[in-house]
Amino acid sequence: MQRFPVLSALLAVVLLAACSEPVGAPPSQPVTWHRDVAPLVQEKCGGCHAEGGIAPFTLQSYTEAFTMREALKAAVKARIMPPWQADPQCTEYADDKSLTAEQIALFTRWVDEGGMEGDPAEAPAQAPRTSQGGLPRVDLELAMPVEYSPTQSPDEYRCFVLDWPETELRYITGFVPRPGQPSIVHHILAFLISPEQVATYQALDAAEPGAGYTCFGGPGGNGRPALIGGWAPGGQGILFPQGTGIRVRPGSKVVLQLHYNLSSANALPDRTSIALSLASSVEKIAIMQQWANPRWLDRGGMPIPAGQRDVSHTFSFDLASALSFITGGEFQNNQPFTVYGAGLHMHTHGTWARMDIERRSGTKECMLHIPRWDFHWQGGYGFAQPKVVKPGDRIALECHWDNSLPNAKDLEWGEGTGDEMCLGTFLMTQ
Repeated sequence: MQRFPVLSALLAVVLLAACSEPVGAPPSQPVTWHRDVAPLVQEKCGGCHAEGGIAPFTLQSYTEAFTMREALKAAVKARIMPPWQADPQCTEYADDKSLTAEQIALFTRWVDEGGMEGDPAEAPAQAPRTSQGGLPRVDLELAMPVEYSPTQSPDEYRCFVLDWPETELRYITGFVPRPGQPSIVHHILAFLISPEQVATYQALDAAEPGAGYTCFGGPGGNGRPALIGGWAPGGQGILFPQGTGIRVRPGSKVVLQLHYNLSSANALPDRTSIALSLASSVEKIAIMQQWANPRWLDRGGMPIPAGQRDVSHTFSFDLASALSFITGGEFQNNQPFTVYGAGLHMHTHGTWARMDIERRSGTKECMLHIPRWDFHWQGGYGFAQPKVVKPGDRIALECHWDNSLPNAKDLEWGEGTGDEMCLGTFLMTQ
């Protein structure tokens, strides 16, 4: 289980199990599957490449890995797999699932030396994994109202409105998504809909026949509902910092956004749910803050002209100066606040993005840099150590897009498949 300070989505997402690096075979000793490679594959790849997982094949045995060894070698050398998008030079992240240069070299040696199986008795003892995606307790489970089978291939984005049954003020202190069909559920994002916003999202649901409604970059509604958390293959969930939680008022709703992918599996009836830990009170309110230039949301406010190979937009602002307004009075202006992890979001034309803390002293501290954007692999990245943001510091956001493809059209901010976004998220307390 991932615990803050340690973040998952998108969004929640969220997301990755911590592991220790295996000790590779010395140069004079051949690399073998059981002793050297299997522990690495299970820690870094096993969450997706398992029976019923989102990956197109399993990697649970020597035979399976040996058969795919050349493809695996190419994927790890190109850093396509495992799908960890964050630049390790930006900052130190908790639960880093990427492969080190030494681990890539180890895997490459195994393939180049013939993919030896070795002796199962030489497999190193595996320490019990403490991150199992559970919660100290489950106080509430919310499920999709009915089963849904995706009808679009390879990708479909569908939102479902879930009732919030609590009649008293509560705080979400832990969040674990439970995909109903892991073979087709590519990611989950959970959004908190305030009582004032409920009618808008109920109308979206009612306007489209069948269960749920079509959505893409977010839950729709032309608003920015609070993000509770997210999940992507290999992810676990979120335990918020001790004594903190996301406030939920009676009469609220939760919207689940499901990304279904049918590239390696047939459509199946899915009924995904989320498990939550709740508290009646907390010492500090946690907020999953969404970060963008408000002017970008106005029509024409974030132009991405057709034919341009590298279009960028940037934004920075001293959040501490407006904390009370942005958080609805939950935080105080001109006081430090603490950030525990970050995420970034664009659509399919995005190429790279980053978010920084521009210190009042003139220095810059990287929060998250995604140098090779892939819309289909989004996640949250928890910091190994929380970052304190002080008055006078600015949170900076920068996004880049390629809109040079044939028949390109002018783009701007929007929820649709053909629109774009530049959005940062970070969990914060004060």
